[in-house]
Amino acid sequence: MEAEMDHYAVLGLPSGEEGAKLTEKEINKAYRWKALELHPDKRPDDPNAAANFQQLRTSYDILRDDKARKLFDDLLRVKRERELRNLQRDGKRRKMVSDLERRERDANAPDPAAKEREEEARIARQLKEEIARIRAMHGKKEEAPAAAPAKEKDSGGSSGVDQEKVLKVSWEKVGEDYSADKLRELFSKFGEVEDVVIKGSKKKGSALVVMAIKEGAVAATGSVIGHLANPLLVVPLKPASVADSSSVPKSAETTRMSNLVGAGYQAFEDSVLKKLQKVIILLTHSILSNSRYSAIALRNSSDL
Repeated sequence: MEAEMDHYAVLGLPSGEEGAKLTEKEINKAYRWKALELHPDKRPDDPNAAANFQQLRTSYDILRDDKARKLFDDLLRVKRERELRNLQRDGKRRKMVSDLERRERDANAPDPAAKEREEEARIARQLKEEIARIRAMHGKKEEAPAAAPAKEKDSGGSSGVDQEKVLKVSWEKVGEDYSADKLRELFSKFGEVEDVVIKGSKKKGSALVVMAIKEGAVAATGSVIGHLANPLLVVPLKPASVADSSSVPKSAETTRMSNLVGAGYQAFEDSVLKKLQKVIILLTHSILSNSRYSAIALRNSSDL
């Protein structure tokens, strides 16, 4: 028990290397002060006062004896060295544990090179998908013109419709206008009408009339006139071939019309409309003149 006790601490003195350097005078002075503090007469209510004072006296006797003090200092030195080794060993152990934990973290951590390769593969895969999408989009655009002829009914260029059965009808928007139903009614007198497509602008109306048979288109070309106040100009989109129109006499005007294209066709169409307008004006003047003559004759007869 005495060997485990720090006698320097009992006297209130620093221990270890500092305690070994204390002089006998400093030890005596520390004992006197501590004896006054721990004397049993000063602590009547402390049941351990006598034992504590006796321990103080024992520690003082050990430190006063050179041999005992040297042995005690050697004991303290050995303890300090052991504690230092334990601390160093604990430090090494902690460092080993820390290194082990670090290596485990590094082993479990993703490899930067592998992560870069994975990222590169992901981007390459997405790029491949985008290229496939762009190619598919361009493929759809290239297929669109092939399907477009099915929608060219408005322009009369459909490969599914015989152009010799299509009539191009035009009129000036100066009088009564023409609807699809009205045109169907006019042309149905010459055969079944498959379809009527109204086109035109604000000043001029036009339409495509698709007849069921070529003969109906040929017959309607020279027969459908429309309203006198707003006559129709009817021409075939594509003149019938000689074999198909052998039963119908072909006039020189029709032959000339079949050779017209582009701007020439438009000019021909306008000239025919102007001629029709002149005819309407002459008919109107004639009707007015006849009405005036009849009124004069009636007045003369009443005078008689």
